[in-house]
Amino acid sequence: MKLKLLALSLALGLAAPALANDTHHYDLAAQRAKIVPVEMKVDAGYLSAEERQVVNKLMQAARLMSEIYLHQINEDNPATRAAIAKSKHGQQKLMLDMFDLHFGPWDGLAEGHAFWGQAKNAPGAAFYPTDMTKEEFQAWVKAHPQDETAFTSLYTVIRRDGKSLKAIPYSKHYAQWLEPAAKLLDEAAAITTNPSLKKFLSLRAQSFRTDDYFQSELAWMDLKDTPIEVAIGPYETYTDGLFGQKAAFEAFVTLKNPEESKQLDRFKKYLRDMEANLPVAESYKNFKRGFESPIAVADQIHGGGDNVPGVQTIAFNLPNDERVREAKGAKKVLLKNVMEAKFERILKPMAEHILVPEQAKLLDAHYFGMEVLFHELSHSLGPGSIVKNGKATTVDKELQELHSGTEEGKADVMGVYNLLFLMDKGELPKTDKEKLLATYFAGLFRSMRFGIDEAHGQGAAYQYSYLKAKGAFSRDPASGLYTIDFAKLESGIRDLVHDIVVLQGDGDYAGTKKFLGEYARMDEAVRAVNAKLEHIPVDIQPKYPSAL
Repeated sequence: MKLKLLALSLALGLAAPALANDTHHYDLAAQRAKIVPVEMKVDAGYLSAEERQVVNKLMQAARLMSEIYLHQINEDNPATRAAIAKSKHGQQKLMLDMFDLHFGPWDGLAEGHAFWGQAKNAPGAAFYPTDMTKEEFQAWVKAHPQDETAFTSLYTVIRRDGKSLKAIPYSKHYAQWLEPAAKLLDEAAAITTNPSLKKFLSLRAQSFRTDDYFQSELAWMDLKDTPIEVAIGPYETYTDGLFGQKAAFEAFVTLKNPEESKQLDRFKKYLRDMEANLPVAESYKNFKRGFESPIAVADQIHGGGDNVPGVQTIAFNLPNDERVREAKGAKKVLLKNVMEAKFERILKPMAEHILVPEQAKLLDAHYFGMEVLFHELSHSLGPGSIVKNGKATTVDKELQELHSGTEEGKADVMGVYNLLFLMDKGELPKTDKEKLLATYFAGLFRSMRFGIDEAHGQGAAYQYSYLKAKGAFSRDPASGLYTIDFAKLESGIRDLVHDIVVLQGDGDYAGTKKFLGEYARMDEAVRAVNAKLEHIPVDIQPKYPSAL
C-alpha cells in the first residue's frame, strides 16, 4: 500500500528510466504537478461530542507518527529541510513543498531521484547504518545467533556500536514521539465509553512503550459498535528496501459507514471457498488463517506517517502479524473518499488513452471499488506461514525485499481471479465480466505510473508483462490503443495466480528474483501511454481537516 522501495530497481537489476539519474531532464515543477492536492470533505455531523474529542486526540497522535516516519526514512531529514529553508535557491519554496510531499529530498515518482543534494537514500532507509550491506548484517547474525531475534524484529533499528552492531527497540529509539503518542491514546481511551475502542487504545498505548503489539492487534480486530475506525502503529515494511523486515509507523483515522460496510461484509463468507478455488496444488493452500476478516467502508479524515507521503493508499488490510491472521484473519478497510477521488480524477480520464473506444467505455467505478476490496481480501489468501528445508518460516522472511512488490501484484491478480469466481457462483452478474476485466486492465496503467521502484507499480508491471506474453491484449501501433482479448486475459490471470502462489509457497527467493527480472519491466508501449497521460495526475494529495 504505499511507499517506494527506493533502491528496489537497483537491487533487482531492473532497467530504470533515464530520469532517475539524468538531472538535465528532471523538471521539479512537472514532477510536483503529478500529484494534485484535493480537499477531502467528510461528513462528521453524526459524531457525538465524546466521539469528536476522541477523534481529535487521534489526529494529534497521527501527526506524531509522521514525525517518526520522517526519521525512519532518513535521520538527517530535519537538518536537510532546514538547509533547504535557509538556502537562496530559486526553487526553494517548491523544493520545500516537494520535501513535505515525499518526506525527504527524494522523488518517489522518479525512481528516488534526489532533488536536493546528489545521493539517493540508503536502501534500508534509516533502519540500518547507511553504510551497512546485506552481507554484513547476515554475517553478524550468523556469527551471533543470539542476536537473530532482535536483529530481524519488525520493531528494532540496527546501529553501530564501535566495531559491533546492536539492535535498539523502537520504544527506546523513538521514545520522544512514542511516549506522547501513548499519552494521547491513554487520554482518548479515558474519554470513550465504547468498551472495544477503550481496550484497543489502552493496549496500543502499552505497545508503544513495550514493542509488544500482539494483544493490541487482537483488540483492533475486535473493534465494534463505533464509527471510529483507527489504525495506528508500525505496520508496513515497504520502506525497508534492504530486507523488507522493518515496520514503518503510520496512522489512518477514519469514520466507518455501517450500511456500506454491511453490504460488502457478505463477501467474507466466501474466503474459505476462494482459498479452496486457488489454481494450485492443495499443499499451497492455507486454511490455517482465520476467516473472520471484518470489512469496513470508511472515509479517511486524517493520516499519519507512511500513509501520508507520495502515492496514497485507497484501502488497507491489517494486521500483518501472521499469528493474528491465523487466529482472527485480517481486517479490510476501504477508504471510500480517497478511492472515489482517484477514480474520478485519474482512472476515468485515462481510459480513452489506453483502450479502444468500445472497451474504454466499459470502465466502471463499481468494479474499481470491488477490485480494491478483493485486492485486500486476497492479501489474506495463499501462503503465509510455510515450511522450507524442514524449518517453519514465513513468505515475507524468505522473499525479503522482493516480498512487497510480489505480494501487491499477487493481491491484484488474485483479486480479479476471485471476482471471476464469484461471477461463476452467481454472486455477481456474469454479464459484467468485460466491465470487470477492462477496469482491471486499465488499472494496471494507473499503478505503473508510480514506477517499478514502488511496490504497487512493480506488481502492476509484472502483471502487464506476463499477460502480454500470454497474448491477453494487442496494441494498434497507429493509434497506440489497446484491445483486450477477454478469453486470453481470463486464462492468463489464472496462470499468473498459479505461478505467484507457487513462488511464495516455496519461499523461492532466487525464483522470485528471476521472475521479477523478467517481467517487472515497463516496455516502450507503456512509456508511450505514460507520455500521453502527462496532463492527468499520477496521484492525489488529500487535504484533511486539522481537527473536528
